[in-house]
Amino acid sequence: MKKSFLLIAGLFSAQLVSAQLFTDNFDNYALGSYIGPQSSNWTTWSGTQGGAEDVATTNNQAASAPHSVYFSSTSANGGPQDVVLTFGQLYNSGVFTLSADFYVNNNKGAYYNIQGATTIGNIWALNVHMDAGELAIDDGNTPNLCVAAYPQATWFNLKIEANLTLHVWKAYLNNVLVGTWVNGVNTVASADYFPLQNNQFFVDNVSFDHATYTLPALNAMVASLDMGGNIAGQIVSPSVSIINAGQNALTSFDVNLNYNGQNYTQNITGVNVASIASYTVNIPTLTLVAGINNAVVTISNINGGNDDNAADNTLSQEVDPVVPAAGKIVVGEEATGTWCQWCPRGAVFMDLFASEYDGFWAGIAVHNGDPMVVADYDAGIGGLIGGYPSALVDRLGDVDPSQMSSDFFERLQTAPKGVPTNGATWDPATRVLNVSVSTEMMQATNGSYKVACVLTEDGVTGSGNGYNQSNAYAGGNNGTMGGFESLPNPVPAAQMVYDHVARAIAPSFAGQTGIIAASTTVGDNYIANFSFTLPSTWDETQMHIVGMLIDPQGKIDNAGYTTINQAVQNGYVGLQELISGVNLEQMLTVAPNPATDFTNITLHIPTDAQVSVRILDAKGGILQARQYGSLMGDYELGINTTNFTPGLYVVEMQMNGQRIQKKLIIK
Repeated sequence: MKKSFLLIAGLFSAQLVSAQLFTDNFDNYALGSYIGPQSSNWTTWSGTQGGAEDVATTNNQAASAPHSVYFSSTSANGGPQDVVLTFGQLYNSGVFTLSADFYVNNNKGAYYNIQGATTIGNIWALNVHMDAGELAIDDGNTPNLCVAAYPQATWFNLKIEANLTLHVWKAYLNNVLVGTWVNGVNTVASADYFPLQNNQFFVDNVSFDHATYTLPALNAMVASLDMGGNIAGQIVSPSVSIINAGQNALTSFDVNLNYNGQNYTQNITGVNVASIASYTVNIPTLTLVAGINNAVVTISNINGGNDDNAADNTLSQEVDPVVPAAGKIVVGEEATGTWCQWCPRGAVFMDLFASEYDGFWAGIAVHNGDPMVVADYDAGIGGLIGGYPSALVDRLGDVDPSQMSSDFFERLQTAPKGVPTNGATWDPATRVLNVSVSTEMMQATNGSYKVACVLTEDGVTGSGNGYNQSNAYAGGNNGTMGGFESLPNPVPAAQMVYDHVARAIAPSFAGQTGIIAASTTVGDNYIANFSFTLPSTWDETQMHIVGMLIDPQGKIDNAGYTTINQAVQNGYVGLQELISGVNLEQMLTVAPNPATDFTNITLHIPTDAQVSVRILDAKGGILQARQYGSLMGDYELGINTTNFTPGLYVVEMQMNGQRIQKKLIIK
């Protein structure tokens, strides 16, 4: 959602006494020289200056010629550049301002953070991410405190203004206010410019200053508005943060939100909000509408009258929610493992997306090297990532889980070629889950589209070292991360609950060919059938089905995302409708499995049907295929697998155009 803010100019100016403290345009350094050894304010994270961790001046770009500095990284863990601007002391009151000019290359990113303690690495006050034209700011606990668009491959100014006394922070892009929020940490000591993977950016004209701030006697401030969502059609619960920006306690006030022609008023009485404390006013639910609308929050009747500063009693925010493409669900696949010390970050952001984008997001945690691994899924995603944790959004490029927003919103607005619908039957006695993925084509297509089905489970727990989660955030030395900073390293299995865990993928990571015709028209419907036997240790009430339509380039075009119960309510489409009393699991068996040089395929066909059998490799390539014509009864087919390379294969039987698949492992 795009946001802009309108506040009366000079909101704090009457109470400020300012002092310019530092400015650097890098023009006084020799071209190509490292800045750390030449400045008392610039250093590096480790303190080692003049090497790979430092940054050198360049004349390839400059906001004020001739020099700037350039940051870039291709490493999955970022760096090695890690350049720190020290502020000279710890500031914990007044208004602190940090400003810099940035030039971010097209489709690349930039990152810096503000440290909240003089000892680097103890407290993160703010994280500033720029990615492919989107600015996103968080304080380590609350994501997307500010989201705005910035111009790519063009110089722009970004200024952070932090009222440390009131805890109210603001972001200005080219002197236009783009965000205001209540920050979790309100001390500042340094800024750290650290390129993450796929970052390429120049920095120029860096400055910081500080001003004291004096509180009036009575002053209630509208500090921030959170609309509770940023997708058109979402039913949201907005919240307004009120700050007591005066010396006297607030005991009553009225708050009104005007949005889309409607007023939502809350009368607050019987409270005692102390000086500098905040109070959250929850607004009744409303629906975000497409298009640009101003959301205006006003506070009035403060302690029964007027306060001493009317300038901060109104906040006007432009709300322009993203309009999702019809029927679109975005798939996020996170590569993770309990052994991975940075993977708690992935878990935090996967939970965040599941909560904030419910109904538009299907999250899958693909484990590696731990008891929750699904070998073929792990192998499939492993070839597309550079390290752990990593994330694929609809199988676009590899990104850090904290940087999924840009790809998510891009894909959310991309019209899908087809819309999958999950159906199912579930037998709690046999624990057989039959799934149908019915895909209705919304656009005509040509090429090899494929279908895959994934099962995930929430609330997964276990015992033993394999379920202990390695945790680099323990102790808070690497910043806050959704509570992991308060947990030990490793986090004992007894304290860990894993969500979105991939439990099965069928028939393979690449998906099944032959389901979707090579040429389709709008309105065509194609059905893929899958059968799973769920172990008794899996909780079917905590599971989701993800039916995926995969395009010829291997990207996920769209998905259906349901619980098992929702899929059962949708109704199963396929052979189960045609053949009463016989489940799909019994119609096709493969044994021995795993096999070495020979296996038997057994068919149980209870009614006359046209039958064909294919053996496919993990990428969907056809190794063997045979049409058997009309069959009914039991049949056993011997398959010589001597020449098969060890690995995963799929045995597929078609009956009257419907498919049943089983995995075959060759040792």
